[in-house]
Amino acid sequence: MFRRMFWFTAGAAAGVWATTKVNRKLKQLTPESLAAQAATKAVEAGHKLKDFALDVRDNMAEREAQLGDALGLNEPVDRELPAQRRLAAIENTFTAKQPTYIEYNNRNEDH
Repeated sequence: MFRRMFWFTAGAAAGVWATTKVNRKLKQLTPESLAAQAATKAVEAGHKLKDFALDVRDNMAEREAQLGDALGLNEPVDRELPAQRRLAAIENTFTAKQPTYIEYNNRNEDH
């Protein structure tokens, strides 16, 4: 009698445990739950991508500073800047001779 009662209780407990496990899994597979899980994963991926982009930006700025130091771009310039090219070209058009154009017969007879 006790043996039957033991196995009955063990079977009932196993049934309750299995039913609970299946119900939990079914709740995880509902469309609302799947949408929430997907949204959570998307937010996590966005944070990881943002962290990666910030790391790239920091390292890029550091590398640009290293290259600027190596090429001497960060040193102050002591000499005077040249005149603007457009103004120099306009000033020279009135004083210089007009160029003479030579007409070329450029026929490509190879084709």
